[in-house]
Amino acid sequence: MKQLRFDNRFVSELPGDPVDDLSPRQVHGACWSPVRPTPVRAPRLLAYATEVAAMLGLTPDDLATPEFATIFGGNRLLDGMRPYAACYGGHQFGQWAGQLGDGRAISLGELIAPDGQRWELQLKGAGPTPYSRRADGRAVLRSSLREFLCSEAMHHLGVPTTRALSLVATGEAVVRDMFYDGNPRPEPGAIVCRVAPSFIRFGNFEIFAAREDLTTLTRLVDFTIARDFPELEGDPLTRRSRWFHTVCERTALMVAHWMRVGFVHGVMNSDNMSILGLTIDYGPYGWIDNFDPDWTPNTTDATGRRYRFGYQPQIAHWNLACLANALVPLFPDTAPLEAGLEQYANAYSEANRTMTAAKLGFDRMEPEDLPLARELFTLMQQAELDMTIWFRTLARLDREAPDLTLFGEAFYRPEARDTHGVALSSWLERYAARLRHDDLSPDQRRRRMDSANPCFIPRNYLAQQAIDQAEQGQLAPLQRLMTLLRQPYAEQPEHADLAARRPDWARHRAGCSMLSCSS
Repeated sequence: MKQLRFDNRFVSELPGDPVDDLSPRQVHGACWSPVRPTPVRAPRLLAYATEVAAMLGLTPDDLATPEFATIFGGNRLLDGMRPYAACYGGHQFGQWAGQLGDGRAISLGELIAPDGQRWELQLKGAGPTPYSRRADGRAVLRSSLREFLCSEAMHHLGVPTTRALSLVATGEAVVRDMFYDGNPRPEPGAIVCRVAPSFIRFGNFEIFAAREDLTTLTRLVDFTIARDFPELEGDPLTRRSRWFHTVCERTALMVAHWMRVGFVHGVMNSDNMSILGLTIDYGPYGWIDNFDPDWTPNTTDATGRRYRFGYQPQIAHWNLACLANALVPLFPDTAPLEAGLEQYANAYSEANRTMTAAKLGFDRMEPEDLPLARELFTLMQQAELDMTIWFRTLARLDREAPDLTLFGEAFYRPEARDTHGVALSSWLERYAARLRHDDLSPDQRRRRMDSANPCFIPRNYLAQQAIDQAEQGQLAPLQRLMTLLRQPYAEQPEHADLAARRPDWARHRAGCSMLSCSS
């Protein structure tokens, strides 16, 4: 680990907070505040991602040393690290929330990997910062494990995402009221080290626009383009226009992938939107079991359901509009920003069509295919069909003799087969007829569908089972999930039980159906 190289451009090239203390306060004119992680009692490595470690230049011997847990548990720094917490604001549930910032995330530095790629290493749950308000800056094992597990699963599913290097237990208890219902309890603490080329969010720009600090806003925009989008060329105005268009396109692709695999972010506030188009901040997220566009995993959003599954594309557009509003002072007119927002809509529509065609096994999505797809999603919702199982099974349909009995495992309510069986069988007949007129052979179709429709996802109840066992000191379920989710599109018969639909006991259990922002 002593060979790791850092260059830390964010703190070297952008204005920092001159006040060096942890007192909660409004930080003006600065993109970051100097912060050191708060040491913990007994850091212990629980899990790590082999691929991420290798990507960063860490060896198996590095991971096996006690020093690794000491560093990534926040108890010491490596030479070259310059830890900080970033200042940003954001719109939360549709309302401007003012200054937010890294309240419990502390970036250790920007590591230059052996291949030259830049990676920011960030500890989540490493103690208080000036942006913690009245919180302790810590995180509990359940939320840390969920982020560690899901960020790596998303990567292997092909979804743009931040990564996770390690999960470290702190040896300390953290008191949390999980559902904000007056029942706080101590829980085991943990720290996850997450990894991304950049953790800059929409909110990093919004805060300076809201404060009319155009000097810092301009510096941050031009820095972000130079460091994270070096391929963009032209004069400053041209680069800024192309940059915003690129952010819109990347965000569209990310959300289209969410819809493809059935991921629900749960808290799509503008401060939780990555400028790189990466899935960021795994809080009260969830995975669609029975297909339901109105489902949200977030208890805080239970009434309004602003961040429900089917509304995510519109929310991403709304957040991009918030970013565009923050950037208005840097443009002579709003035309480039309006064009970028239009580009988002076009890019999302195109990506969604392409991915839906792949999920259905079509060579391409024709206009007449859209009603067929819409009808399927309506029937899936009405019949409470498991999204993952249905699409994975659909690839095995005999187009010469379509049979609904093939889909028995996808039904959450057996009686739904009687209620909706005729409509579903009729749909399968029309779908099979469509397949017979496609240029793809049955084998080509199956390969295409199997590459778009995962066999395994980190289902909510599986993650909760891994949490329950980890809290008892048993890490085998987590390790099994991590192994499984490295190949989510492969059959893996030895893990077939983990492809099963959600059991009835998990339908309404905390952690398996709904979660809160508490972590």
